Amino acid sequence: MTERIEKELLKEIKSDHDYIVSLRRHFHMNPEIAKEEFQTALKIEEELDKIGLAHKRVGETGIYAEIKGSKREGGTKTIVLRADIDALPIQETHECEYKSKIPGRMHACGHDAHTASLLGAARILNAHKDLFSGIIRLTFQAGEEIGYGARIFVDGGYLDGADRSFGMHAASNVPAGKVAVVPGPNNASVDWFKITVKGAPAHVSTPQLGSDAAYIASQIVISTQALITRRTSPMDNVLIGIGKITAGDAYNIVAQKAELEGTIRAFTPEVREKTKQLLSDMSKQTAQIFGGDAQVEYKDFTSPLINDQTSTEEVQQTAIRLFGQENVIKNRQASLGGDDFAEYIIKVPGTYAYFGTGNPAKEGTTAAHHDSKFDIDEDALIQSVSLYTFYAIDFLNN
Repeated sequence: MTERIEKELLKEIKSDHDYIVSLRRHFHMNPEIAKEEFQTALKIEEELDKIGLAHKRVGETGIYAEIKGSKREGGTKTIVLRADIDALPIQETHECEYKSKIPGRMHACGHDAHTASLLGAARILNAHKDLFSGIIRLTFQAGEEIGYGARIFVDGGYLDGADRSFGMHAASNVPAGKVAVVPGPNNASVDWFKITVKGAPAHVSTPQLGSDAAYIASQIVISTQALITRRTSPMDNVLIGIGKITAGDAYNIVAQKAELEGTIRAFTPEVREKTKQLLSDMSKQTAQIFGGDAQVEYKDFTSPLINDQTSTEEVQQTAIRLFGQENVIKNRQASLGGDDFAEYIIKVPGTYAYFGTGNPAKEGTTAAHHDSKFDIDEDALIQSVSLYTFYAIDFLNN
């Protein structure tokens, strides 16, 4: 691509900014949580129709489309671009003209921006198919917040035979105008667990006649921390968190049942599996010591997100050319939060970038993700659309 063409494309992206902002605000005002993104999917399909792209549903609310390059010379490579589309069960408290209209629902993680950005890139790419060869696969993924939607695309074969995968996420703790593209572990695996403790009831005045499930559960909570501090290397980043405990039937009865729900976060598959085994063994042995029984159930929400080295270097090169060396972060600290784009990278080598959306001069844009006051600096949408667009073209042509 010549410098002149690149400047023209950037000018076109900037001229489309109002369109991208309007899309983002539409999605922000009409948020839908995982597995309920029906109106969101219809809006995406409506916009793809305007662009002139055929599309199909993946699951109930995921959307897939393709753009085939028409450049005569070049190869037949394929790149998969992804945006997640679901919102969160949060009541928005940030006052703005595009505040959520749905009670108890909010785009508090930036997925509205991701969706709008990929639609904006699709519009540019489809209008300039003559600039690249090969195929761009567009995936608008449902259910990221519950670790659901990525595997539907993977299991459905929509990544089969592709050469690269690429996704982006808004980052309120990165200054607007900057992009973080870091090789290796970026996000942790996410496993949900439930520990069910069974004891035996008795009157509290005769505890020896029963088995106290509440006491056993308390010992398990305390012992989980020892699994990290005494059974795991300090060099291995891993977390066990328990967020919900229920136990007992009455104040004067030894509890016959208790349940604990929590999560394990880790950056490598090996540490992940070891920690799950340690938790299961400790829970069962602790229950047995005090006369009870414990069963542990796991749900695999997502694998650790580990950016491919080669793919990351490619995206860094494109970002440096677009935004300047000083605006590309190559060493951002990894997060114990998860993202199921990890499943894409496991299937197809790829990388996940973070585009900065924080601006202290704009209210809400530096609030943490999942905060009820969360917002983004919408000027950052120029960076996100540009990186989707130019990395796709760069990869397919080079």
